[in-house]
Amino acid sequence: MMYQHSCDAGEFFASDHLFTSSIASGFKRVFTRLTISSTFFLTMFLLHSGESISADHRIEMIGEQTADGLLAYRMVEHHVNGVNITSRYSPHATIPGPTIVLTEGDKVRLTIRNAITITPDQQVSVHVHGVHYTILSDGSLKVINKIEDEGAYPDHGGRFYTYLWDVAPGTAGTWPYHDHNYETHNGSEDKGLYGAVIVNPASGMVAASNGGSITSLPISHIKKDYVLYMSDDAFWGMEIDGVSKKQTWLGVNPLLTAKRDDNIRFHLIAMGTYLNRFQLGGYQWIDPGTTKMINTKDIGPLEKHVFTIKASDSAQYLNANFSRKLMGMKGSFNVNAGH
Repeated sequence: MMYQHSCDAGEFFASDHLFTSSIASGFKRVFTRLTISSTFFLTMFLLHSGESISADHRIEMIGEQTADGLLAYRMVEHHVNGVNITSRYSPHATIPGPTIVLTEGDKVRLTIRNAITITPDQQVSVHVHGVHYTILSDGSLKVINKIEDEGAYPDHGGRFYTYLWDVAPGTAGTWPYHDHNYETHNGSEDKGLYGAVIVNPASGMVAASNGGSITSLPISHIKKDYVLYMSDDAFWGMEIDGVSKKQTWLGVNPLLTAKRDDNIRFHLIAMGTYLNRFQLGGYQWIDPGTTKMINTKDIGPLEKHVFTIKASDSAQYLNANFSRKLMGMKGSFNVNAGH
């Protein structure tokens, strides 16, 4: 049964089987019928009982042209268990796009609208890596999925497309999302239509390095998340404050800052077509899934790498791949004395 991608503005339809599909069934959970107040008390109960907590995310994004003629995603609305958190995001379309932060066990209903009117029948979609979904939420063209073109046509009266994601156990990590329909099914990094999904582990803990030692760290103790996209000639950055959760677009080869002894998490995503070699001078970190400490990481196209460090000294981060180094792919990580 096919998704409805053309309907009145404000409606959110995904499939004729919305309330019976395995992915969508999570949206029938009690969270969708609780008030904000009762959700709070249930959350406290689950925290003390040791049970895992899942959240219902309702997200709307739009693809549009930026002032300089590029294409980008913009967050329109994001509600978690009925609570509006849209103010965390930039009010403007950005490259990279909004970073969507989730936790294992969450359910997501994401609607994409299309305000790009360069051509009248050109779709924009959202294809995500890492999380689970059915073929109807692949965000690709019919030539790939064999069902239909799963994107939003230009927004003339409310056309849209809705995707359902199951953030299942085992999906923890940082994953790219990107367009898979505009003009061709590849090349999203050349158009600016890409962003990241951070899936935090249900345990609420991450492995972190403190100099030469390894520790287990609560995610709540992370002061900043830096999401760095590695294109063919530059880093593009997004900062997320660990307390306010506010996202700040940083631009090209950005200056990164921290206070000494702050825990900082780096998320690296390669969006270009070349092999990258990431280095952060003077630092070692844990190679995910191992107990090995490393100071260099090779990252191929659409691969990702996530690590957490304790900030100690200022350093330079760079792409040490010879040709990328010549392109000037580097920036500063400035560490200041804390208070």
